[in-house]
Amino acid sequence: MDQAEKLRDMMKMQTKEKKLQARIITVTSGKGGVGKSSISVNLALEFKKQGKKVIIFDADFGLANIEVMIGAIPKYNLADLIYKGKELKDIIVNGPMDIGFISGGSGISSLSNMSKDQVLYLVYKLRELENLADIIIIDTGAGISDTVLEFVSKSSEILLVATPEPTSITDSYALLKALNSRKDFDNTDSVIKVVANRVVSRDEGDNLYNKLSVVVNKFLDVNMEYLGMIPVDTNMSMAVMQQKPITLAYPNSQASKSIEQLASKLLDIEISEDEKKNGIAAMFAKMFKGKKGGV
Repeated sequence: MDQAEKLRDMMKMQTKEKKLQARIITVTSGKGGVGKSSISVNLALEFKKQGKKVIIFDADFGLANIEVMIGAIPKYNLADLIYKGKELKDIIVNGPMDIGFISGGSGISSLSNMSKDQVLYLVYKLRELENLADIIIIDTGAGISDTVLEFVSKSSEILLVATPEPTSITDSYALLKALNSRKDFDNTDSVIKVVANRVVSRDEGDNLYNKLSVVVNKFLDVNMEYLGMIPVDTNMSMAVMQQKPITLAYPNSQASKSIEQLASKLLDIEISEDEKKNGIAAMFAKMFKGKKGGV
């Protein structure tokens, strides 16, 4: 029996032992600078406050936004798990309120070059996350790079963060258009939940979503709904300067209250059985299916 066969047998045993899957929420945006990573971190903290075990997976290779926000610098990243024999516990660091954090680091850029054995090993190790978290938040890079689209296209629950700036709305549409054109994107299994960030009023948030939905409904075959808004809040800038998440630095601020409401709304959404089966390991397995290193 070769290494790949051994790993497949071990994965089958894992599947039998563990029925429940962690909920996967992928947070993305059409352009940078719209507050995507801040929303990821603050949602994680609100989920934690509501009794959930949460891990953030930083899939934004090249940037360290989340590391700065949570004040936790990882010693190891995904590449160390894949290539250097580190265990999953070695690459998870604890942030505020003990939310977990995994840096994709250089491991993200090398995913497409992995061998079949390496893919199987990665998927096998990621199954361990199902025992450690109720919710895994994947914070992608911004834009329409292949890596971003790989993560988003394999996700059943997607948060799209946009601001009222025309370029943000245009780039959000470009992301959805690129996603819609992919053969591996199943629009029947995915819902794009739009978050309007840095708006001056609820009406401006509604208008942002309406502008985007008009063109999406006309030209694309994508399921989209409005999750809610986060207002412009001077406390956010102050929290950034302090390198603290706003929900901890200013828990009674308008932005914090809005994020709390978004978290509660997400927890109230009933997840289908199919989505429950699509854990983090299954998501990565789908990313490599049919490729050189596919499982």
